[in-house]
Amino acid sequence: MKNYFNILRRCPLFEGISDSDLLPMMSCVGGSVRKIGKRENIFSEGERAQSVGILLSGKAQIVRVDYYGNRSIMESIAPTDLFGESFACGGLREIPVDVVATEDSEVLLMDCARITRSCSNACNFHQQLIFNLMKVMASKNLRFHQKIEITSKRTTREKLMTYLLLQAKNNRSNSFDIPYDRQELADYLEVDRSGLSAEISKLRREGVLESEKNHFTLLEEAE
Repeated sequence: MKNYFNILRRCPLFEGISDSDLLPMMSCVGGSVRKIGKRENIFSEGERAQSVGILLSGKAQIVRVDYYGNRSIMESIAPTDLFGESFACGGLREIPVDVVATEDSEVLLMDCARITRSCSNACNFHQQLIFNLMKVMASKNLRFHQKIEITSKRTTREKLMTYLLLQAKNNRSNSFDIPYDRQELADYLEVDRSGLSAEISKLRREGVLESEKNHFTLLEEAE
């Protein structure tokens, strides 16, 4: 577990927790590391919602597939990111989405019940861990509302520009990378890929933006 301390130190769940407490904390919350292959599920829809995960390496996505097979990307997951906490802490019996590794990945899985309930050992880090978990969930809730703001727009152009402007704001730059390829971006925005590609081409011709693969630059006309 010590091999992952550099990642764990940067995870917001462990903010304010000393290195000397990390190992005993892993025992307290039932922490275990798993290796996940590309395109394999970390969590699958219908599984019991009981674990909280942290991505240690690789990349992953939270994906929802509706009754008709339409795929929507809810969120991308990068190293140090937490996932699964809303389902496990919310008391859901089953996970309503898939969490899929998009690269070979390593994940740390912890028992949510052992995080949220103070243990019999009265660990001095446990209250800090619970407080950090609440902060992470509040931040995730804000991002969820941002996605609603994006996907509630009427047209593909409005959805795309709302997303890109938010990315520019978050990156504090008009030039930035996004964590999606074209199909994944279409799935995140909940639009047709061909329509999205056509809209990006149109915006480039209009001088609103420049793009190369997953790198975008918003020009003055977009502001």
